[in-house]
Amino acid sequence: MDLFLIPGPSPPAVLRQYAALTGTTQMPPQFALGYHQCRWNYRDEDDVAQVDAGFDTHDIPYDVLWLDIEHTDGKRYMTWDKSVFPTPKRMIDDVASRGRKMVTIVDPHVKKDENYAIYKEAEQKRFYVQKPDGTDFDGWCWPGSSTYLDVTSPKVREWWAGKFALDSYHGSTTDLYIWNDMNEPSVFNGPEVTMQKDLMHHGGVEHREVHNAFGMYYHAATADGIRRRNDERPFVLSRAFFAGTQRVGPIWTGDNAADWDHLRVSLPMVMTLGLTGLTFSGADVGGFFGNPDAELMTRWYQMGIYYPFFRGHAHLDTKRREPWLFGDDSTALIRAAIRRRYQLMPYLYTLFEAAHREGAPVTRALWYEFPADHHTLDKEDAVMLGPAVLVHPVLHAGATQVTVYLPEGIWYDMDTNAVHRGPKTFDYPVTMADTPTFVRGGYIIVRRDRSRRSTAAMAADPFTVIVAPDEAGNAVGEVYLDDGKSFQYQTGAFSRRALTFTAFSKLECSAPVTASAAAGGVGGAAAEGATAETKGAGAGGAGAAALPVSA
Repeated sequence: MDLFLIPGPSPPAVLRQYAALTGTTQMPPQFALGYHQCRWNYRDEDDVAQVDAGFDTHDIPYDVLWLDIEHTDGKRYMTWDKSVFPTPKRMIDDVASRGRKMVTIVDPHVKKDENYAIYKEAEQKRFYVQKPDGTDFDGWCWPGSSTYLDVTSPKVREWWAGKFALDSYHGSTTDLYIWNDMNEPSVFNGPEVTMQKDLMHHGGVEHREVHNAFGMYYHAATADGIRRRNDERPFVLSRAFFAGTQRVGPIWTGDNAADWDHLRVSLPMVMTLGLTGLTFSGADVGGFFGNPDAELMTRWYQMGIYYPFFRGHAHLDTKRREPWLFGDDSTALIRAAIRRRYQLMPYLYTLFEAAHREGAPVTRALWYEFPADHHTLDKEDAVMLGPAVLVHPVLHAGATQVTVYLPEGIWYDMDTNAVHRGPKTFDYPVTMADTPTFVRGGYIIVRRDRSRRSTAAMAADPFTVIVAPDEAGNAVGEVYLDDGKSFQYQTGAFSRRALTFTAFSKLECSAPVTASAAAGGVGGAAAEGATAETKGAGAGGAGAAALPVSA
C-alpha cells in the first residue's frame, strides 16, 4: 500500500500539494468556458440550424452545440445517420462561421457489426477487453451487443487517438469536439451495470485492478486524438473520472433530475469535486430527467452560470427547453444570467489559469477562503467564485427572501453596490430577477461588459475593471490573457498582470509577468482600452467613479 501524507496546513496548501501529486487542471480552450447547449437529441441538420439561430434571435450568447447518440448510424460511433445528417461538415462549418463549436458523443462500447470498420479492425488487432478464456468480452449497451476497447493498453490508446484524424472520422472538422459518456464502463447486463471483475486487460491484469481508472484511460486517449488533430488544446467531456482526470478535461455530475433537491445538491457536489482537483465540472442545467417549470429553469440558470462547466442538457423524452421556451419574462431573466457569465469571462479565465498553474479550485466552499470562521464550515447553499465573488443562489421554489451569511470584511452587492460589513447574517429580499452576489472588499475583478454572441466575438472587446476596496481603501487583483486556444502559453505567449489600487488614488497595472507578441498582442491589454470603477463607499468615502489606469 502506498500512503501519501498531505500536511497543508491551509486549504490552499493542501490543494497545491495534492496537485503536485496528481497534476493540475488542463488549461482549457476559452470557448469551453462559455455556455453549452445539449439535448438527447437534436433531430437533424435543420433542427441544429434552428437552435443555433434561436440564440441569435433571442440575443443569448452561447459557444457549443451538442449531438447525442441519435446522430450516429445505428449507434456506430464516428458515423452519421445520413437520413438526417447528410452533410455534417457543412453543418459544423455553418455553426463555426459564427464563432461557435459543436460536440458529438463517442462512447467506449463498440457495436458488434461485421460491416462496421472500427469494430472489425479492433477485432483483428485483438484490441478488446477479454474474458478469462481469452475470447472477446461481449456486453450490452446502447447499440445492443458490444465489445469494449482495452484502453489500459498504450498500443490501443495510440490507435484510438488516431481515429479522430479528419481522414478517419469522416464528416468531422477541427471545430468538432467530443463527449465521452458511459465510460465507467457502463454494461447494461453486467453486475452492478459494469464489467465483471475477472475480465482481462493488457498485461494479464484483471478488471478489478483497473476499474476505477478505465474511464480516465479512455478519456485521455480521446483527448490525445483531438490534440493531435488540431495541435491545440482539446476539449473532451467525461462522465467517469479518477485521480488525475483534471489533467485531461472536464467532467459533469451525471444524470440528474428537474427537481429542486437536485438543484440544491449540485452546489456541494461541484464544490467537493473542486477539492479533489476536478474543478472543471458542472451539473446539467435544468435537470436531465423530467420537465422543469419556468421558475426552476430560471433559478437553475441563475446558479448554473457559476458552475465551472456550464451546460444545459435534457433527456430524449422531455419537452424541448431551449432558454427562450419558458415565456418572455423567463427568457429575459435567463438571457441576463447567461450574459453575466460572459461578462465575467476574463475573471473566470484567470481563475482557470490559477487552477492550471497551482491547483486552486475555481468554485470554492466558503470555508476554503475563511477557514477560521466556524459559521462557514457547514455552508452548502453559498459558493465562492475564486477569492473575490460570493454567490448565494435562490434554491427554493417561491422564495421571496434568502438568508445570507457574509464572512468578515467589507462586501459590495454586485447589482446594487450596497455595502455590507461582515460577519453578518441577514435576510435578502428577492424577486425572480435576483441572485444575491457580492464582491469581496480588497479585490479587483476584470470583466468584459459588451454583449456578444460567443467568446470568440469578445476577443477584441475592452475591459471593465471593478475595484472593491477594503476598509483601508486598498484592493488587489490579477488578469491573465493568452490566445485562448493554442499551447503557445507554455513558451511564454501570455500576459499575467497584477492590479493594485491604493486609498482611492489610482489603479496600477504591473508589467507583464511574461508576455509575447505571439499572444496576439495581449501585452498591455489589461490597461489599454479599459475603464475602471470603484464599488460602494469604503474608507475614503468615494462612490463609483472613473479612475485612471496606468501600466
